[in-house]
Amino acid sequence: MTSLTLPDVATQSLPEAVPLEWVGMCGIAVPLQFEGHTLNAQADAGVNLEDGAARGIHMSRLYLALEALENTELSPLLLRRLLASFLDTHVGLSSKAQVSLRFEHLLKRPALVSPLAGWKSYPVSLDATTDNEMFHVELSVVIPYSSTCPCSAALARQLIQQQFLKDFPEQVPDQSTLLEWLGSNQGIVATPHSQRSEAQVRVRLRENLQHLPLSELIDTLERALGTAVQTAVKRADEQAFALANGQNLMFCEDAARRLHQALRQVRWVEGFSLRVEHAESLHAHDAVAISRYRF
Repeated sequence: MTSLTLPDVATQSLPEAVPLEWVGMCGIAVPLQFEGHTLNAQADAGVNLEDGAARGIHMSRLYLALEALENTELSPLLLRRLLASFLDTHVGLSSKAQVSLRFEHLLKRPALVSPLAGWKSYPVSLDATTDNEMFHVELSVVIPYSSTCPCSAALARQLIQQQFLKDFPEQVPDQSTLLEWLGSNQGIVATPHSQRSEAQVRVRLRENLQHLPLSELIDTLERALGTAVQTAVKRADEQAFALANGQNLMFCEDAARRLHQALRQVRWVEGFSLRVEHAESLHAHDAVAISRYRF
């Protein structure tokens, strides 16, 4: 019995040559190996179609190449090899390759004072691109934090001062009376408002990094902000968090500048873009600030 060769219509030529910027697949389920854990991720994989006369690319070759992610620690070098394999399987068709990975990065975070600890999940995206000799990796992460409005803090302090003058118009009370007043609703008549906030940060990594500095990036950003949201807490931790917020007043502009200055000091960051959003508790809209450097 004669066996027939399976047809490959992707190799057919078209009468009108139209190159395409990107062709590939999105939302591919892939496991990743990172910092001793297997992560559940989604990948977008594609190449350009430089040969406009070709009908299409070999998507199955891209899909199979992603198997390299299953058993090897995620790193810039692994991504570079992966993109090289994309192009090796599309010689004559493509000159550019790109892969995007999206996953959640879990870190166990200690409480501020007590011995408790809990897990925090950080949304992460990783984009690698190669174009002939050029190769770069961009790493993105979202950091939730708390921000207390400096304006509302000043207004609250003024109201407390006014209440003090009203309650003690003639002389300063003795220590025990003052302590009781400071610990009551009668004395502390107003409090500043704070809001859940978010920093969306994207950095371009310098070439030839041996590892992916994801946890280092998260630590750098949280230190700069000073009031990262907490996990498991006791009352002592909640009080410490209130103290941190009270000593760490910031508008969205302040947060953006802190992050900008912190990232400028990181040796493995080539450039970055950042966006901070303060989900206002006073207004129905959000306050936003954006900053970039070599991006």
